[in-house]
Amino acid sequence: MDAAWKRFQGLIDGMLPHEATQQLHDFCVPEDIIEEMVRRHETATAKIATLEEPLALGRENALRWYAGPRADDKNWPAYEKRVLRMLGTDQAKKIDEASDRIVAMIDHPATPSFRSRGLVLGHVQSGKTSNFNAVVCKAADRGYRMFIILSGVTNSLRRQTQTRLIRDLVDLNPPLWHQITKPEHDFVPPPNAQSFLASKDQCLLLVVKKNGPVLRKLRDWLEEAREQLVNCPTLIIDDEADQATVATRKINPLIRDVIGRLPKVCYIGYTATPFANLLIDPANDEDFYPRDFILSLPRSEAYQGPEALFGRNPLDGEDPAEVPGGLDMIRTVPLDELNYLRPANRAALATFTPRATPSLRRAVLWFWMATAARYVRGQSDQHSSMLIHSHSDTRVHDSYGPVLEALRSEVQQGLANGSEIIAEMQGIWADETLRVDPTSWGNFSVDFNSVLDQLSRVVSTTKIVMDHYRSTERLDYDSGPMNVIAVGGNTLSRGLTLEGLVVSYFVRSSNVYDSLLQMGRWFGYRPGYEDLPRIFMPEETRRWFTHLATVEAEMRLEIDRYLTEHQSPLDMAVRIRCHPKMRVTAPSKSKDAKRAAASYAGQLVETRYFPCTETEQDEMWHANNATAVDRLMSRAHREGQIDTNVAPGRSLWRDVPLDAVLSFIDTFTFHQNSVEVERDLMREYIKRRNKSGALIRWNVGVIGNKPTPDRIPMTLPNGLVVGHVVRTRLGSNADDPVADIKTLTGPRDEALDLELPIDERQFNRTLLQRLRMEQQASRGLILLYPIDAKSPVPVRRRNDDEQIIPGRAPLNAPGQTVWGVAVVFPQPTGADATVEYDYLQADLSKVFPSSAEDDVDDDASVLDQDLDTNPEDPK
Repeated sequence: MDAAWKRFQGLIDGMLPHEATQQLHDFCVPEDIIEEMVRRHETATAKIATLEEPLALGRENALRWYAGPRADDKNWPAYEKRVLRMLGTDQAKKIDEASDRIVAMIDHPATPSFRSRGLVLGHVQSGKTSNFNAVVCKAADRGYRMFIILSGVTNSLRRQTQTRLIRDLVDLNPPLWHQITKPEHDFVPPPNAQSFLASKDQCLLLVVKKNGPVLRKLRDWLEEAREQLVNCPTLIIDDEADQATVATRKINPLIRDVIGRLPKVCYIGYTATPFANLLIDPANDEDFYPRDFILSLPRSEAYQGPEALFGRNPLDGEDPAEVPGGLDMIRTVPLDELNYLRPANRAALATFTPRATPSLRRAVLWFWMATAARYVRGQSDQHSSMLIHSHSDTRVHDSYGPVLEALRSEVQQGLANGSEIIAEMQGIWADETLRVDPTSWGNFSVDFNSVLDQLSRVVSTTKIVMDHYRSTERLDYDSGPMNVIAVGGNTLSRGLTLEGLVVSYFVRSSNVYDSLLQMGRWFGYRPGYEDLPRIFMPEETRRWFTHLATVEAEMRLEIDRYLTEHQSPLDMAVRIRCHPKMRVTAPSKSKDAKRAAASYAGQLVETRYFPCTETEQDEMWHANNATAVDRLMSRAHREGQIDTNVAPGRSLWRDVPLDAVLSFIDTFTFHQNSVEVERDLMREYIKRRNKSGALIRWNVGVIGNKPTPDRIPMTLPNGLVVGHVVRTRLGSNADDPVADIKTLTGPRDEALDLELPIDERQFNRTLLQRLRMEQQASRGLILLYPIDAKSPVPVRRRNDDEQIIPGRAPLNAPGQTVWGVAVVFPQPTGADATVEYDYLQADLSKVFPSSAEDDVDDDASVLDQDLDTNPEDPK
């Protein structure tokens, strides 16, 4: 039976499953054996198709043909051994299962003709290359012959990708592969294309830039061998599929031309920022909307992504207390330093010279100390990198060289002479190690003296590299472990991995979602030094990344939902939340998108940002909000009904008229950083619900504490005296002009106007929403929080020791009271009322007619240039 099974598997490699079955019949194989072969095949393919992770959706009624790796395969077993050695069993299993699922969704190589398109959604710096290497291995083992890897738009990224594929595929099985491209050069057409492609002895590997002249040469070479391509099933992997591929006047048509020359081709786009890919016109059959399949790669808990580093806002239905608040690794670059770090405008480019500002100095010193700590932890044989990304212009990059060299000389002399530099570094070390606990990741603490022992060696061996297309020295991690401070722009902002990245100094001006996320080279895995990375950036940029973390989480939730519900990319378009100061992607990429409808139904909207300077403007901001709160409470007491059955320190008025609530919404100011709070949209939503008889009456509550002797209490209109609540700010910098408290509401605050069950052990947000639908389905709730304007950080006591809670700072707002507000909208039981909200999504109506700095990263304006005349791409 085993021999028959191997024979059946061999047949399936060269023909479709039903053809293999027929051939067994022709060879007079007994019927019971044939049935057993078919059963084994169907069991193996079903096992892959029903994997819980990664979430994926393929074509309905697609042929199930891939049954997984086999013992006699060549490429995958060799690569699997390497993955096991480098990444361990758990990660190897994830790569194995995810690549199985992807290969199962592409076409059988024996299919007479096919031209399919799919999308694999990964995470920035999270191992997408390892995944598509595995896909290439398994597809090659099953009969795919040509593999074209579209690898970014720069020589450095193309070279890095080619080098990895050589290491992970070619070198492990040299006789099986023929490299048409090499690390040293991009695609050069081999002579006599017809005879070259007619040979079936080896798989062909091409790693190609998305570059006009290169793609034209590839297209024309394929055209020469049209007859041979009929028997050459091809897999195209488009790394960074949202860059250059989408909505460009030259690159996009050229990639389509290449695909058009191939009778049997599957295109898979890989990206961590699929905004542009999901906004393409899906009605254009020739474009790259993922019509046939989509897959969302999982990430491990060790991955430090946007929400882990920056935190995010709650999504619909989430308990704010359970939402990640971000690690205390982000450091603020003050606004008054920016003019010394990047040119103020184009006119200033020619004469710009940077300075070693306090934040830049601290960042570089921390990089050297963190690298020394890695030495103490036994990682001296690994790369350690720092990224400085301040501008796109190469003249700015080069101007940092003298500044960094001068700082290195100062530190080297100070370490040799025992000067004040040692005390300065010791102070930084003490401060930073207090803010991030290494034991949270199982790492051991390193004392400063141990760091000091390694510092001279670290500083003296650090390379300072200006990485851009004009520089003679580029990043090169292939010559052994190195410590490097890399200064660059576009060449470091897409796809390229900075090995062992510890410190990122980011003051580049950009306001585009996909550009910003791709510039975040600091996302990824940091094994053994998870506590050491630091990111320095302006406060506004940090807030933008927090918003992006929310956007990404929401987008992935939508993708996961329609994959779980078996909705195809043509059934439901993913919504992407917008921002008033940012763009989702370049305008050329989103021109076919449309505004989407969203609803406040079932949402909790709360304040989390507060201005905290002693300026007259901030004082007036809080005073006006206090007036709005006083008026609402007065009207609630006068026109509503007091509920005395509430806990001490709290108050509740029921049946407050809508007019009082709308007046409050009109006069209370939500901070501009609270992008999810749109006054006009809330009013419109409430009015639409009013038409169905809902949200006409409201409940208004105050969430305070029991009065204490050490704090000044406040008296409410009903005579109740309450104490202030404490809400500290995220981070440890109490001087930030805007405080982010992350979460205003407590887990049970929303239940103020509800009757709770006696057994509250199962209390959670799902129960809360159900109880609100049952008890207050047509009534909204406004919660008012009198916050102590100073809000000192509480002290945590452990083993009789007192410790300030890390990652938090006093609120330090002007005055005595800061008012926080939460608005709770019930989930209606009937049809929901929607309003136009700030979302973009692809326009599916054509598919189913019945139903800041000017570095926008606009591929249409930059990447359409013929790069053979661009010094970035000499080859």
